[in-house]
Amino acid sequence: MRIVSGTHKGRHIPVRKNFPSRPTTDFAKENLFNILQNYFNLDGLKVLDLFAGTGNISYEFASRGSIVKSIELNFRSFHFIQETAKELVLSRLTVVKADVFRFLEKTDKRWDIIFADPPFDLEDIEHLPDLIFRKELLKRDGWFILEHSDQKKFDDHPYLREKRSYGSVNFSIFK
Repeated sequence: MRIVSGTHKGRHIPVRKNFPSRPTTDFAKENLFNILQNYFNLDGLKVLDLFAGTGNISYEFASRGSIVKSIELNFRSFHFIQETAKELVLSRLTVVKADVFRFLEKTDKRWDIIFADPPFDLEDIEHLPDLIFRKELLKRDGWFILEHSDQKKFDDHPYLREKRSYGSVNFSIFK
């Protein structure tokens, strides 16, 4: 896993093979950030990273100057993100150990971008966009990006802007 751009461009972050989550592939991540840079100035952007896992997406946003809050329930993953952010001196990245659905129900903050990479077999993933829009968690012109398997379809969702596929990685972008 590596950071593609920003202050930590090219930095490799080793992740053990038995780690409890899978990072977004560098290829998919690089393409996603190419899209984002066409629509957003990432410096100072407020980003919420749900199901943060390895912290891969969080590090990328923070390296590009975004203010990032990572939400992760698994203790090993939470600790890994915390330690990696400290090691990289990513002061704009904070990590919270919490259940994503409970966090979303309780928060009243609004975000420029919300990114979610839940386990592909997670039940109720199809309700995540509805929860975010019902709670009005995005700022005006904000995006919700959901990484998912090709088994999940959001084509009929009223807030779906577009879908991008990069191998086995799919991003549905809601606005």
